[in-house]
Parts: sequence; structure tokens; C-alpha cells
Amino acid sequence: MRKLGLCSFHFHIFVAPYTPLNPDETGSTEESPDETRLSLDSSNDATPYIGQRFPTHDSAYEFYSEFAKRCGFSIRRHRTEGKDGIGKGLTRRYFVCHRAGSTPIKTPNENKPQRNRKSSRCGCQAYMRISKTMELGPPEWRVTGFANHHNHELLEPNQVRFLPAYRTISEIDKGRILMYAKSGISVQQMMRLMELEKGVEPGYLPFTEKDVRNLLQSFRKLDHEEESIDLLRMCRNIKEKDPNFKFEYVIDSNNRLENIAWSYASSIQAYETFGDAVVFDTTHRLTAFDMPLGIWVGINNYGMPCFLSCVLLREENLRSITWALKAFMGFMNGKAPQTILTDQNVCLKDAIAMELPTTKHALCIWMIVAKFPSWFNAILGERYNEWKSEFCRLYNLESIEDFEIGWRDMVNSFGLHTNRHVANLYSLRSLWALPFLRSHFFAGMATIGQSKAINAFIQRFLSAQTRLAQFIEQVAVVVDFKDQAGEQQTMQQNLQNISLKTGAPMESHAATILTPFAFSKLQEQLVLAAHYASFQMDDGFLVRHHTKADGGRKVYWVPREGIISCSCHQFEFSGILCRHALRVLSTGNCFQIPDSYLPIRWRRISMPSAKLLPSTTNDHAERIQLLQSMVTNLVTESAKSRERLDIATEQVSLLLSRVREHPTSLPGSRDVSTIHRNL
Repeated sequence: MRKLGLCSFHFHIFVAPYTPLNPDETGSTEESPDETRLSLDSSNDATPYIGQRFPTHDSAYEFYSEFAKRCGFSIRRHRTEGKDGIGKGLTRRYFVCHRAGSTPIKTPNENKPQRNRKSSRCGCQAYMRISKTMELGPPEWRVTGFANHHNHELLEPNQVRFLPAYRTISEIDKGRILMYAKSGISVQQMMRLMELEKGVEPGYLPFTEKDVRNLLQSFRKLDHEEESIDLLRMCRNIKEKDPNFKFEYVIDSNNRLENIAWSYASSIQAYETFGDAVVFDTTHRLTAFDMPLGIWVGINNYGMPCFLSCVLLREENLRSITWALKAFMGFMNGKAPQTILTDQNVCLKDAIAMELPTTKHALCIWMIVAKFPSWFNAILGERYNEWKSEFCRLYNLESIEDFEIGWRDMVNSFGLHTNRHVANLYSLRSLWALPFLRSHFFAGMATIGQSKAINAFIQRFLSAQTRLAQFIEQVAVVVDFKDQAGEQQTMQQNLQNISLKTGAPMESHAATILTPFAFSKLQEQLVLAAHYASFQMDDGFLVRHHTKADGGRKVYWVPREGIISCSCHQFEFSGILCRHALRVLSTGNCFQIPDSYLPIRWRRISMPSAKLLPSTTNDHAERIQLLQSMVTNLVTESAKSRERLDIATEQVSLLLSRVREHPTSLPGSRDVSTIHRNL
């Protein structure tokens, strides 16, 4: 920002004697005839001056508004006056800076929630006064007072356009927004589409996402009470068909639906194994109804996103988010995640601290990066991409010290010392920068690459937007489709021939236990480990690249207890051992990775089925688990050669034909096809 008390141009400015604006003052000091400069053609005059004339008060307002925009502020109509004895018509108008005056004190109303917003008014004295005159024939408006002294900072051109006075949505754009809303497109997608259509840079539309949301709010003409009744009826119908479907809701004092959350049987089952790290994305809204939408997502053992739960809220505040967290914990039998990733939101931060005190809270990097175009594109111009690359480099650093030094250099290099977004990012660095998060488990979701995959997964649910009552059923369709697609991708991974690259016994052992996704991550580290040297120290091992003469990572290994740890914290962060620890294991003649460092969540296992069969005996449940284990081993062994695969396919087809000759269910148990869909 630029600190100016007076907007200066290369023009001579005539200023009336300066007197503080007083809303109760009715008099004014008129200009003398000698000071009058007649000019009905104001287009050639960049700055208002005493005696300047306009055909209408609206044209005077438009002129002053354009002047204000160039200077870095906006204006509003302050008050009007008439003169006794001349008639009842309007004879004087005041236009003032948008920060003039003070905020009026509102009378508290217990029945109406108060919006605790900070006012921008600071008593600024800048103004322009016009008076009506008929001295030269037809009525016209003359500038009789003007002061351009401001007691606040004036905005830069790329910032002033965000003031409410300069944000407008044309009738054509309103029509397109309504069309997009009916087709289920999110507000963020609308903004991107309209930027492309108009050929403008991100963040340069003459309106903001908030303006679009306000417009959509005015479009809402649906009967929400009837919609809510249909929605609850739909949930109860699903519950009748699937007893393992769970939903919770809140009805307010007016018998209207306030919040609703739900989860499917397959999602609750997935959370049992993959609920250690989750994303709770509350950045979207159900566009057709302008309702905040929260989606819970995890990562399975094949590295694919899995849906966990959904929540619709009437308002996004501390009370409603706290309720959403409690509902989710109820669905998941009180089991809290180790880590949770969210958007930057004060209500979320406070609610998580209260309801999930043992859970590590961090910010989703893709939700931060998605805001960069509107935050930095206009400010950095051609250097934007260069700055973004540097930000990503700093984000991925290992050392907190290196991050602090690099951040300081970045701020200096790009001249961002006073940028509020950079200052805010730095103050929250412990919640999003990897150097501060590596000692916590994130299942890879904190990396930018995996973040994009999760975001694409979430976008599928945002397209399921028609009637509110049908939304839950449509989400179920998307979940079922994703489950089927995930099964196909899982099968494709399992059928791929695994190529061993090091020939080390540790590698071949891990290949039989880990999923192809997890094994590929471990294999990368095994290959790199061969390039590292290890040196035994008094308190462990020092491991560094063979080309380095100093530095390195400290590795601690207790063979008898099967414990190994590294100062890089990669295992704690991803569940995959690092190259440094693997080098020490190899040097110590360890031919298998300790069992505790091959986490269950990354293994080739199916999720337990016992919870899906509450009415069957424990023996039956255990036999199903045994069968699942046998099938997993069958796929693993069959994938090792084409001949094995041909034999397995032929024999399984024969076995499947024999199984289908028998009854499809046991007394008191669910249909086998239902069980299969949930596995």
C-alpha cells in the first residue's frame, strides 16, 4: 500500500477552506465568483475544482467516483439538503470517502445473531459538495466544496478494484452464473470459466467469489422445509435397505433442518484401517442451495483416495463445525485420526482443538496454493511463476533452519515485506510447511502431487448437485463408482509384474508384503540407499551421500528390539523407511525389514469383514478372513508369471462355478453381494 494524505496529480487543485465534516451541520461556505471555472465538459479535467459544473448530480457523482478510483479510494452519497423559500427540491449534495464517519451503534437484539464485523470507517474528511444553481438558465450542479485530505492509506490500482463500490456483476454475467448454478458447477469453477471466457488473469474479474455467493443467495426460491423433509425421508429409506448406513441431523427451534451428516458402511469399514490420516475439506458449497459442504477423505493402502463421510451445514460457524466433528467421531466409533488436514479456518482450528485434542491439525497445501493466483498474480506480474517455484522448494525442505533462511531470502528477493498474505503464511508456517510436519504421519497427503489427486476425487462429489433430497443418494452412486474403479485399479496394480532392482533380500521380502503402490515408494529408497555410506558412532550411525564430506542423518538402531529411527523422520511422516535407515540395516546384515516397519495400512491385506457380519458366528467371520488372505496370496503368486496367471484364472473360474451352485446366504446374514460391495 502507499501512505498518502493527498492524492496528487500534475494539475492545480482548487480546494475550498477545509472544515471537518459534521453530519449535523446544515450550512456551508460558498465559493466566490472569482474562483469559478466554468466547464460542463468535465472529461478533460482529472481533478474536481471549485466552480466545476455538471448537468446532473449523477454525472457529478460518476466523475468524483472515477477520480476516487484513480486515487485509491471509493465514495458514497452522504447527505442531501434543500433551502427554505426556494422550493422543496434538492439543492445540495455531499459525496464523501467510503471511510468517512464512524460506525453507528446497533441496538442488540437477542433474537437476531449479531455480525461481529470490523468497520472500515475511520472519520476520513475527504469530500466533494455540489450545489444546484440556475444562474445561467437551465439548472446545473456546481462544485462548492472539495477536500482531498485522507487520514488512511490509499490503495494501489490492483487493490482498489476489490472495494465494494467497484465490484459489479453485469446482467449477462448474472445469467451465466445462474445457468452454471443449475448445472451444478461450483463457484470456484464458475470463476475460472468466466476468466477464460473474458480472457482475464485469475483474480481480475470485476467481482469476487463472495459476490457470486451473495447473488446465488438471492436466486434461492426453493421451499427448504419441504426439501428437508424429503432429505430425511431419503436417509431413512437408505437406512432400511442398509442397516450399516449412518446419519445424524439437527432440527432447530422452528422445526427446520439445521445440519445433517452421513456415512456409508464401506466408508466406516475403510476408516478402521485407513483412518490414521484424513482430510476434512469444507471449502465447497452445495451451489444450488448455497450450503457449506464438508467432505471427509482418506488414503487407502493402494494410494487411492477413499470417501469417509459427508456433512451439510446451514452455517459455517464454531457451533456447527463442532457438531460435525462429533457426528463424524460417532460414525467412526470414537476413534480419532492421528492427523487431520483442513483449510485455514479459525472455527475449524478451535473446534478440532476441543473435540480432537490428541489429533495433529495441519493445513492442506493445495487449498493454500489454489488461492495464489488471486493473492499474488497481480502483485508479482511476470515473476509470479518464479515466486511459486521458490515457494514449492521451501515447502519441501527438510530443515526448519533452511526454511527460515530461505523464506527471508524469498521475501527480500521479491519485495514482499509488507504483503499481508505472505505475513499470514509465515505466521502459520508450522501448520503447512513440511519442515515443521515431518514427525507426524500424513500417508503422503501433505505432498502437492497427492493433494491434487485428493482434490480431483472431491470434485466428483461437487458435480452431484440437483435437488437436496437426492444429493445423498447421488453421493452414494459416486462412492460406489469410485469403489468399483478402485477395485479395478487395485487389480491392475496386483497384476503388474514387479521388477526387483537391487536384488537385495529386503527388497524381495517387502515385495511380497506391501502393495505395489507402497512397495514402489520403498523401492525408490532402497535404490538410493546404495549411494550412501554409514559410519558407526558412539550413539548410533551417521549416514550421508558418498560424495559428501560432511553433514548427513543420524540413525539409531537397536537390533535386539527391532527398533530403528532416522533424524529425517521419513518413516514417521509417510510410513516408508528412508534410504538412511535402509543403509544401516543393510550394513548390519539385516535381510528382512523388521515387521513393525511394514505398516498394516500399506500391506496387501483386505479389511476385516467381521464387523460387516454382526449376526454371524465368530467362526464364520474368521473363515471369511482366512479366505480373503488366501485370495490375496493367490493374486500375489499368480502375478509373478504369465503361466501362473493362466493356471490361476482357469482354476478360479471352475471354483467360482462350483460355489455358485450353493445357496447365496446363511440364515441371519446379509446377502453375499452386499458383503462384496463393502469389501
